[in-house]
Amino acid sequence: MNKLTINNWQLTIVLCGLLVLTACQRDYLPKPLGYNRLELPEPEYRPLPDTFPYTFEYSKHAKVLPDTAGFHERYWIEVYYPQLQSNVHITYKEINNNEQLLKELLNDVYTLVAKHQIKAYAIDEVFSTTKSGRTAIIAELDGDVPSQMQFTITDSTSNFLRGALYFNSKVHNDSLKPAIEYMKKDIMHMINTFDWNKK
Repeated sequence: MNKLTINNWQLTIVLCGLLVLTACQRDYLPKPLGYNRLELPEPEYRPLPDTFPYTFEYSKHAKVLPDTAGFHERYWIEVYYPQLQSNVHITYKEINNNEQLLKELLNDVYTLVAKHQIKAYAIDEVFSTTKSGRTAIIAELDGDVPSQMQFTITDSTSNFLRGALYFNSKVHNDSLKPAIEYMKKDIMHMINTFDWNKK
């Protein structure tokens, strides 16, 4: 009887060993995290109210809100996209032929873009001319940066406008790629329909 117990014991050890060896041959791959599916609306546009010193067309899916920054000025706004949890922050400054002020504002723009160099894979800056003949400086930033697109439009004598895209999300930009591309197209539409309002 004792011999039979030992054989069962030995058989149990061998079976457990085989089970461990065969279980270890397969690599374990964790399932990737799932992300929400984005339903991007069809682009439709409307004009900005004429109470501003500038005008452009913005998405019908967006809301124009007053700037929420503590140091905002009169014509600073946010074009907020509730469905995408993103906004285009617009700041405006009258420069009144003040060359020094224009230089300071342009330096601020370059400083704000340069702050993203730590996390940006690439920063592409281009000069573009709008349909109304205005010159825009557009910076597209790739990587996990807080602002994926920034732009500046000025007539160099009277008006200066800066815009920046932000997402109110902690999700990495690679997961937001479709929304970022959608927003970039909307911003390009804003730029291409941009003009200064006559005073």
